[in-house]
Amino acid sequence: MLLFLSLPAFAAKGTIAGHCRVVDGDTIWVDASSGNTEVRLQGVAAPEDPREPGGKEATAYMRQICEGEQVRCELDGSKTRGREVGICHVEGNDIGAKVIAAGLARDCPRFSKGRYQNLEQSQARHLAFPGYCSPR
Repeated sequence: MLLFLSLPAFAAKGTIAGHCRVVDGDTIWVDASSGNTEVRLQGVAAPEDPREPGGKEATAYMRQICEGEQVRCELDGSKTRGREVGICHVEGNDIGAKVIAAGLARDCPRFSKGRYQNLEQSQARHLAFPGYCSPR
């Protein structure tokens, strides 16, 4: 019995879709009829705390492009802090790419594999760059 209790929670891999509910600049909830799933945008580093520089702006922008909209996420099968990780789209547009291109988040190359590198704006350089984003 103890062995069962110590097993890690497994992450989902595949596609989920539902209505978007924004947590912050790089995290959303996907509210679907089958249940709600918290998703961390893969390869995106946005300020999460509203007290951080750009935190309020990143969250407000995500609400503008995603809140209440139909969202589709391709989950990669990994988790971070209990959140599924994936690339999410609203009306066919990658919302991670949009928040980075708006200068409100940074490319996280360790996880994006450079997918958003060309979208990062110079004004985003003042945003914190988490150590976990550096390629290993």
